[in-house]
Amino acid sequence: MKHHLVLRVVTKLLIPMIILFAFYVQFHGDYGPGGGFQAGVIFASAFILHGLVFGVAETQKVISPGILKATAALGVLLYAGTGLASMFFGGEFLNYSTLAATPVKGQHLGILLVELGVGITVASIMLSFFYIFSEQQKPQNTGSSTGKKQNTRRSKTGQFKKPNTEKDQRS
Repeated sequence: MKHHLVLRVVTKLLIPMIILFAFYVQFHGDYGPGGGFQAGVIFASAFILHGLVFGVAETQKVISPGILKATAALGVLLYAGTGLASMFFGGEFLNYSTLAATPVKGQHLGILLVELGVGITVASIMLSFFYIFSEQQKPQNTGSSTGKKQNTRRSKTGQFKKPNTEKDQRS
């Protein structure tokens, strides 16, 4: 899409705003609608837009598949680590009250960490799905091994068929 200058410029202007909105949804999720899952999808959509306009190869230069594997694991570890930290400090798994000096501060810190872990994981997995689904397979050679084009004939439905016998090739 190198010849679509306007599309490329508009995309470069939109991507920072999409990422900023993803951060807003992520960190406002404590107080209102939003949170990790929604923010992760919005964040990944910025890079998916980049991939659609500039090409997947260019997007993979920005965020490689290896980094996505690491960040997906990091998000899961952050989520699970928050739960294990709650248990370590004497509470139940994901009982955030024990994470800080007061239960209210512990709840706020715990939900922030858990939602951040969810957001990181969702963004990584969504972008990984985009990379996987955007891989194109090379077309297979349907001709003969000698490189000659084979005779085909049209059936009653309009479909082309390869000849099965020598008689079919003569007709």
